[in-house]
Amino acid sequence: MEPPITPLPTEPKRPIRHTRYRYVRLRSLLLVTILAGLIGGLIGAVAVGIVNQIVPSALPYPTPSLIPAPISVLVETSVTQVVEAVGPAVVTVINNLPPQRTFFGGSLESASSGSGVIISRDGYIVTNNHVVSGARTLDVILADGTTRNADLIGVDEYSDLAVLKVEGQLPSPAAWGNSDTLKAGEPVVAIGSPLGDFTNTVTQGVVSAVERRIEIEKDYFLEGMIQTDAAINQGNSGGPLLNTSGQVVGINTLIVRGSGGGATAEGLGFAIPSNTARAIADQLIAQGFFERPYPGIRWVNITPSLAVRYRLPSERGIFITDIDPAGPAKRAGLQRGDIILALNDEQIDADHPFRNVLFKYEPGDRIEVSYLRELAMSSTLMMLGAMR
Repeated sequence: MEPPITPLPTEPKRPIRHTRYRYVRLRSLLLVTILAGLIGGLIGAVAVGIVNQIVPSALPYPTPSLIPAPISVLVETSVTQVVEAVGPAVVTVINNLPPQRTFFGGSLESASSGSGVIISRDGYIVTNNHVVSGARTLDVILADGTTRNADLIGVDEYSDLAVLKVEGQLPSPAAWGNSDTLKAGEPVVAIGSPLGDFTNTVTQGVVSAVERRIEIEKDYFLEGMIQTDAAINQGNSGGPLLNTSGQVVGINTLIVRGSGGGATAEGLGFAIPSNTARAIADQLIAQGFFERPYPGIRWVNITPSLAVRYRLPSERGIFITDIDPAGPAKRAGLQRGDIILALNDEQIDADHPFRNVLFKYEPGDRIEVSYLRELAMSSTLMMLGAMR
């Protein structure tokens, strides 16, 4: 008899679920996952923005796209336009002085420098007389660094002006302006070579005053000068003073930094008016000299102390010490020992030196001379000659 067969255990049967129910469950799970991702991304973006605002350094190194590009700004003013236009016409003048003997018997070469400005396409340059005084030879350094030999055409020591000439191709000359129209407060520009090394240095300022009188000798004033606070230093002498139209309205000539009382001052520069400089330069170019009126006398300025010492009958005027026997004064009847008190009723005194009064006239002018002779007041007419 066969043993009974025991069936193998089988897996319990799970209840059968509907297919539609399974699909709904999967779709819900997918929607929840997508929604969670969107919410997380939004929260992350907001968090990064807040961090960037509160802590800009949260980005340790800037990326190329965050580095600002350089900005080019073109700044052009009336001053820069003046410098660009006139700067090439400004030169450095080198005065090669005669060799000086040394203590040990040798010779020492020496030189001084100043400035100048080209005023003509023919190569004429205006500068100061004191810049070229005593020169053995003269050189000119152009704005581009080129050096040229220069010839001295003529000088006028009483106006402190001189004219040089160089050969060859030159930059465009500077144009003259009308100095008679200048007013205090008007902006001006000075260009020159201070100390001889800082070529074509530009300084800006204003016209501080006009019609200034500067005493350069005991018995002579430079008159009608332009005062400016544009910085003028040693070596600027002879350079141009320019208006904002780029015209030469003055030739820089001197500075004042102190007085006999020990006081110091800055911003006191003076320039020869362009109308004066142009008239003298034109005559120097035309004939090599500037004609000044010539009276044909030697004289001494009378001061109160001199009048007391020599018991003179006047405390002002000039005392004739010598006379040209063929000169204008002699022909007018003046004599040695006469005291000239006035020319055409303009008195001669400390504020109106004889030379300043005389230089208001031109050779050939006929003027009335008031004078004292042996305590008697007299007058005579004198036709002025020409002094070279």
